[in-house]
Amino acid sequence: MPKKATKTVVSPDQLKVKDGDDPWTKDELNEVIDELHEMKAHSHEVLVALETELSGLMKDSGDGAGQDQADMGATSFERDHELTVVNSEKDKLAQIERVLGHLEDGTYGICESCGEPIGKMRLMAFPRATLCMTCKQREERR
Repeated sequence: MPKKATKTVVSPDQLKVKDGDDPWTKDELNEVIDELHEMKAHSHEVLVALETELSGLMKDSGDGAGQDQADMGATSFERDHELTVVNSEKDKLAQIERVLGHLEDGTYGICESCGEPIGKMRLMAFPRATLCMTCKQREERR
């Protein structure tokens, strides 16, 4: 899949940062954007491969004739696992799209839960973060 640039990315100085963080530089922001596009392309590739494999599993499930219970159980387990991975990858892709939208509207780096800055170091380590560490920890405890 060819790499597409975001429609309009705000200038780095328009993005909010946590107290004590240096403002974003153009190079830092470009690095994050490039990484997000690489993640997006990779997720698309993974989804295509998984959906092809899942389609094969669905077609080959048959009526169970000639298969013992262990074979049918293994096939069912594999199909359920593939569905879980597909859904996880779709969620990741949706998160990347949402983050790219935040880059366009100038809200990149703002926690979707509390509205405070996420922190530049967190975003550089995990560019698709949409929650600050406090809100993410609170979410994981639920």
